[in-house]
Amino acid sequence: MYKGLIEKYREYLPIESNEVIISLCEGQTKLIRASNLEIMLPGLEIYLKFDGLNPTGSFKDRGMTMAVTKAFNSSSKAVICASTGNTSASMAAYAAKAGMKSFMLIPDGKIAMGKLAQAVAYGAEIVPISGNFDEALEMVQAFSKEHPVTMVNSINPFRIEGQKTAAFEVCDDLLDAPDYLMIPVGNAGNITAYWKGFKEYYSLNKTTQCPSLFGFQAEGSAPLVNGMKIDHPETIATAIRIGNPASWTAAETALTESKGKIQAISDALILKYQRLLASTEGIFAEPASCISVAGLFHAYENKQLLPNSRVVCVLTGNGLKDTDIILSKDFVLPTVKTSFSEVKAQLLGGIMR
Repeated sequence: MYKGLIEKYREYLPIESNEVIISLCEGQTKLIRASNLEIMLPGLEIYLKFDGLNPTGSFKDRGMTMAVTKAFNSSSKAVICASTGNTSASMAAYAAKAGMKSFMLIPDGKIAMGKLAQAVAYGAEIVPISGNFDEALEMVQAFSKEHPVTMVNSINPFRIEGQKTAAFEVCDDLLDAPDYLMIPVGNAGNITAYWKGFKEYYSLNKTTQCPSLFGFQAEGSAPLVNGMKIDHPETIATAIRIGNPASWTAAETALTESKGKIQAISDALILKYQRLLASTEGIFAEPASCISVAGLFHAYENKQLLPNSRVVCVLTGNGLKDTDIILSKDFVLPTVKTSFSEVKAQLLGGIMR
C-alpha cells in the first residue's frame, strides 16, 4: 500500500526513524504524455507533470507533509503561513490531519475562492490584510520568531525537501531526466526544489544528465525577469502573483547551474494555453500552472529548444481551484426552451461549428 512520499523516499529525506509521519498519501502524481501538443510542436517528446492530482489539488502537499511532520514532532503549538491560496489550503489540511492549529495571512481580495474555501473547510484561522503577499510573509516571519508557531512557507527548508520528490518521480517514470523542464515561478521554492532533486538523483548515478530549467513568470509579476522587486504585482495567475520571491537567490542559482532561462509571459497567453491544454489534452489546470505550457510554445517558436528533445511541463495546481477566470462575467450560456425541436437545432448548430 502506498503511504505517501516520505515513506517512498525516506532514504533521501531528513526524517528520523522515531518521527510520526503526517501524510495524506500525497505524491505519485501522473506524468502524462501530451500527444496532441506533440503534433503542434513536432520534434519534441512532451510530458505533463500534473501535481494538481495531489490531495489538496496542488504541488504544495509535497512540501507540507514534510513541514507539518517536522512541526508536529517538535515543540511547536501550531503552523502559520502567508499565502496566495495553495499554501494555505495545503497547510490547513495537513494541520487538521495532525490535530494542530493553523493560521494564515492572505492579501484581501487577491485569493481564488476555491482555495479560500478549502482553508475554511479545513478549519484554518484566516487573517486577510490590505497589503500584498510579500508584506504578509514579512509579518508571518516576525510572528513565528516571537511565538512557538512554525512557519511553513517555502523558506522552511523542509518544504524544499518534500518538493524535490517531484523531480525524483519524473526521473523514475522516464528512467532518466528530461532535456528540459518548464516550470511556473512565483515564490521560487518549487524551481529550487526541482533542481535540488535532479542534482541529487544525478549524483547517485540514477540519471545520465540534469535538465535545463525554463522558469516562467507573469508579465505583471516578473521580478526575476526584470531583476528588481515588484511592489504591486498583478496577474490573473493568482498563485504566482508575488513581487519579491523568498527563494530568489536559490532560483537564480538553479537557472544558472542548469543553463536555463527565466522569461515573462502575458496573461493573455496564459489564458489561451489554459484553454488549449484543457481542450486538446483533457487536463484542466489553474492559470499559474498553464504558464509552463505557454512558455513551452514561446520557447519552441523562438527556437530555444534543441530538436528531438524530451520536455516536461510542470502543472502545479488543479483548475477547479480557480474557476473564476473561466466563468468570468463575459461567460453566458443561453437557455433553450424545453422543446426537442429547439434543443435539436441548438445541438445541430454545435455540430456544424
